[in-house]
Amino acid sequence: MKKIRWGILGTGGIAHRFASDMGRVEGAEITAVGSRSLESAENFCSGFDIPFSFGTYKELAESDVVDVVYIATPHSLHHHNTMLCLNGGKSVLCEKPFALNSMQAAEMIGLSHRKELFLMDALWTKCLPHYRRMMEIVESGDLGEIRAVLANFGFRVNPGHSSRLLDPALGGGSLMDIGIYNVFIALDVLGKPDDISARISATADGIDEQCAVTFQYSNGAMASLYSSLSAELSTEVEICGTAGRIKLTTPFHGPASTIEYYADGIKTIIDIDNEGGYGYQHEIRHVNECLRAGLIQSKIVTHVDSLLLMDTLDAIRRLVGIAYPCD
Repeated sequence: MKKIRWGILGTGGIAHRFASDMGRVEGAEITAVGSRSLESAENFCSGFDIPFSFGTYKELAESDVVDVVYIATPHSLHHHNTMLCLNGGKSVLCEKPFALNSMQAAEMIGLSHRKELFLMDALWTKCLPHYRRMMEIVESGDLGEIRAVLANFGFRVNPGHSSRLLDPALGGGSLMDIGIYNVFIALDVLGKPDDISARISATADGIDEQCAVTFQYSNGAMASLYSSLSAELSTEVEICGTAGRIKLTTPFHGPASTIEYYADGIKTIIDIDNEGGYGYQHEIRHVNECLRAGLIQSKIVTHVDSLLLMDTLDAIRRLVGIAYPCD
């Protein structure tokens, strides 16, 4: 089996976690890293025994030593970096948020189709075993008719420690960084909402420090979604139906989460083998499978899914007045 050759664009914390989990995947290897400085790329490569380092993103995008690029840069660079790599003939796995608005997302997807190159929104949670099992339970009908989705995700940010999260120029705010998890789960379980309402606690720069969103559906179902960068929240999800409910335990978006199943007053714990690591190996394996099958999009995170998510995030931002320079 020919190895899939990966490049990593960006050398921050998430890039390090991604590279660490690559060692858990058969049939794949990281062959190159690109950064804005050669020193940063070389330091990253030395830590993971990666043969090629590039001091510009363009060099990585145009190199002939990688098949697919994982984009791990700040939110505001995802569109430009993805377009750069696709134009360089590389398939792309782009970290969430996929883009900052639906216009950017449509351009990225359009180019991937014209180039016939694989492109995927890196919603890694969708590839995790506990999330796949959760969706199987929901789709089986065992919970009855789903009436409510309740999702919370929050932690306290020290502005001096992580200015990226609160910088509008970098796509900051709770909605785009962590609230996005709440939103895509509600969309997966209940579909496109018929009505959206939202409120935020805004920073002086107009970015949401906290965001409360409600989805309403014509059948009476609702989703309540809350994200915060100023308070420690439970970071759990509950999916409630007419015949039972399930809860993804904290942190619901990561591999350590388990499923609590409640039916007829009885609680059952569904433990899932997470294999250790940070959990990115499941996403990597899925992309490898797609590439070997000659696909240009994932069946787990389709391009339609990515566009619906970005359209929904755009709608929420319009309601509460969150704007980015690219808008």
